[in-house]
Amino acid sequence: MPAKRLTGGPGLLLVWLYGVMVVGAMSRSAYQIATEFDRAPLAYSLSALAGVVYGFITYTLVRGGETARRAALVCCAAELVGVLTVGTWTLVDPSAFPDATVWSDYGMGYLFIPVLLPVSAIYWLRRARERQAA
Repeated sequence: MPAKRLTGGPGLLLVWLYGVMVVGAMSRSAYQIATEFDRAPLAYSLSALAGVVYGFITYTLVRGGETARRAALVCCAAELVGVLTVGTWTLVDPSAFPDATVWSDYGMGYLFIPVLLPVSAIYWLRRARERQAA
């Protein structure tokens, strides 16, 4: 039986948004790590990690199937925890981050997409399971 697609309807928008975030996070962090890593190593490393997470979620959404859906769900939950943790950390102790990360201030520099995206994806992935079960 072929894998159930996760890219139908709103899933296609999620793939597109995650793809944009991969490019944004990875290109920004690659430049910052290559040119000024000593200025804010934690911030730049976290941005690179965010890019890797976005890439994996994009891949699982495109791949489809139940195993990919579960993997994406776990990664989206981890992403949300990361955004909430880093977002709160940057508000409580701004000096810990001399430069912003993708997840700083809950993704304010990225129009809050980093906090809205995992919530939307978790909702979509849970609904995809319900549709498959029906």
